[in-house]
Amino acid sequence: MSRPLFGGALSAVFPSSAMDISELRQIPDNQEVFAHSQTDQSIIIELLEYQSQVQDAEAARYHFEDVAGSNKAIENGTWEVRVVKQVPQSEISMQECSSAWLLSGAQLVSKFNEEAKNTVNVHQCLFRLPQFTTDILMMFNDPVFINPLSSSAAGNMEAIPWTQQDFQGVLQSLRLLDSGVFG
Repeated sequence: MSRPLFGGALSAVFPSSAMDISELRQIPDNQEVFAHSQTDQSIIIELLEYQSQVQDAEAARYHFEDVAGSNKAIENGTWEVRVVKQVPQSEISMQECSSAWLLSGAQLVSKFNEEAKNTVNVHQCLFRLPQFTTDILMMFNDPVFINPLSSSAAGNMEAIPWTQQDFQGVLQSLRLLDSGVFG
C-alpha cells in the first residue's frame, strides 16, 4: 500500500514492518523517517537543496559525505563509498527527475553520540530535480555489526530484516503528486 509523504505531495510503497517515526518523535519538515519495527534499520527520505556545483554521480557522493559528516564518520575516517551507478529511468516512477543515482557505502557510526560504534551499510538513491532546485535523497541504513555496548545491541535477533530488494521497491515506487511541495 502506498504511503503519503510530505503531506501527500509524494508517495511510496514501504515494507509492512515500516513504522513512521514522526508518530514517536519530532522529525524535520524536510524529512520522512521510517524504521523497521524490530531491527535497527531505517529508510529516510529527505528534500534537499539542489547542488548545482556537482554533477550527478558526484552529487550522490556529495550527499553521502554530508551525511557521513553529520554522523561524525568523516572526522574518524570511518566511511567508504563502494559503488555509484545511474538508475535507468525505466526502473523508477519519479519521471520528473533528470537523473537518479544509486550509491552503496558504509559508515562506522554511533547512535545517540554513544562511544560504541556500529558498522552500517548505507544505500542511497539521489533523485535530481533541477527544475525545482531540489535533490531528493532516499537512504536505507542497514546495520551489519552492532557493538555489544551500543544501545542498539538489544535488538530482536529473530526479526526478518529488510533487504536491498525492499529498498529497491521503495525507491522504484516513489512518486511526485504535487510539485507545490518544492515551494
